[in-house]
Amino acid sequence: MATASPALAGTFGAGATGCGSAWSTGATVAAASLTATAGTTTTITTNQTLANDLRGYSVQILAGPNAGETKTIASNGIGANAVITFTTASASAFSASTVYRLLTPRFYVLGAGTLAAGSFKVYDIATNTWTSLSNTGLPATIGTDCKLIATPSWAYADYANFATGTATSGGASTLTVTGKTWTVNQWTNYQIRIVTGTGAGQIRTIASNTADTITVGTAWTTAPDATSTYHLQGNDDFLYLIGNAAVTMYRYQISTNAWTTLSPVAARAGAPGAGVSGQWVWGAPEADWTGESAIRNGRYIYSFRGGASAALDRYDIAGNTWDAITYTPAGETFTTGSKYCVIDGNIYITKEATGRWFRYNVATALMDGWHTQLYPHSTAVVGDTCFDIAYFDGATKIPYIYIMLNTSTVVLRAMVI
Repeated sequence: MATASPALAGTFGAGATGCGSAWSTGATVAAASLTATAGTTTTITTNQTLANDLRGYSVQILAGPNAGETKTIASNGIGANAVITFTTASASAFSASTVYRLLTPRFYVLGAGTLAAGSFKVYDIATNTWTSLSNTGLPATIGTDCKLIATPSWAYADYANFATGTATSGGASTLTVTGKTWTVNQWTNYQIRIVTGTGAGQIRTIASNTADTITVGTAWTTAPDATSTYHLQGNDDFLYLIGNAAVTMYRYQISTNAWTTLSPVAARAGAPGAGVSGQWVWGAPEADWTGESAIRNGRYIYSFRGGASAALDRYDIAGNTWDAITYTPAGETFTTGSKYCVIDGNIYITKEATGRWFRYNVATALMDGWHTQLYPHSTAVVGDTCFDIAYFDGATKIPYIYIMLNTSTVVLRAMVI
């Protein structure tokens, strides 16, 4: 089916940016969930006008019957008040008290130029709709080069959990796991999801943590207890905006449709320029990145500064601070036309319109040459035209990097092995 026109205000010029999100409330914005109008053990009736075939995607049950379950979609109706059918039956019938959200893609886009109504929009694949969002709090003009970055809990076809377990107790705004040795506040700005047991289905942003107790930013509707199992994940509710030739960083909260200007403990050392990057690292396999007591996966956004420099900065999401990263060799500079993609613990970089690729490893802080792309680019331009898609052969993940060449309609891909 044809995709609806975005009618985006501004231009698709320098500074325009976008990113995907893994969850949706359909055509409804400023919301964290939807409520069914009816259901059975295998279906829910939505209040959404669905426009696409969603089979294979999932639905997250947040409250009501079967709270905490994640259901795979077998089929869905098209049109108003569409019914979604699941691949397996649940123990209880879904009903008008079922609170849920779709695990279907959304794409958030910010236009460049002078901000106006319609400069920031979201495309929802389930409903095939574009919806205008708030741009209050953003600078009056967007330009140079920008990056919009999501930190989703869902990757490929499952949750990307940084830790899981069972609580030993809970309070109005806390969950305790006796025996843990977490670093203080390492989980700040991650999210916690109660999967089974008391309070199942609830998702909260983490405000702080001690060695064994997590405090959430919004009180639980139902406090967890020793029956509650949990997942610690990237925060689905936040998008981060960097660039615009300024050190200022912004955060968008999806559930409230509101922007916040962040005030890092340490500001970024220099303003990013053309060719800036922004990659959230969540899948590094090294033990010092996966260790639960001092977690690093999911904590950092890496950003090459661009502007014909080799500088690399790192934003600490939990600590709300920037660090300058020293890496070797740092002999290459990056500017207009450079594109970036992160897979596991490696950031892949193509330098401007040269066809030369590099690979930066976050665990070792080493940069090495990856390969040279022989198909020629045209004139270098800024923009997000590099991304990854993974193919799964059973349990084996085979990632591919795709790139649309500079000033071209040609799209190429390379297998990452």
